[in-house]
Amino acid sequence: MLRKMNCKITSLYICVKDMGRAVMFYENLFEQSVTERDDTYSVFDVNGFRFGLFAYMTMNEEHIFGSNCLPSISFENIDVLKAKLEGKEICFPLTKIRGNWVAEFVDSEGNHVEVTAPV
Repeated sequence: MLRKMNCKITSLYICVKDMGRAVMFYENLFEQSVTERDDTYSVFDVNGFRFGLFAYMTMNEEHIFGSNCLPSISFENIDVLKAKLEGKEICFPLTKIRGNWVAEFVDSEGNHVEVTAPV
């Protein structure tokens, strides 16, 4: 039997091609200004969770965009979630899964992002 490790996940980052465009996209999504801004790495503090934007090309790193790992952002209700989906490219339609509404969209940089709200 495995022992439970005492750890906590407090941040994640996504790769971006255009930092200015990505910052503007997420400022609109989160309805707040970026907390730390840099040409290579910018961060939003979302209720104590660090959501980072990494301009991978400035570090000459290769990156393949896809949907194998995606951030999941929860909103307080279905109306807010629907408003956040407006005008976005939807890659997984709004669907009721157990006790949540779930959808996925493509952000300004090609990343897939999941959004949820309680039923």
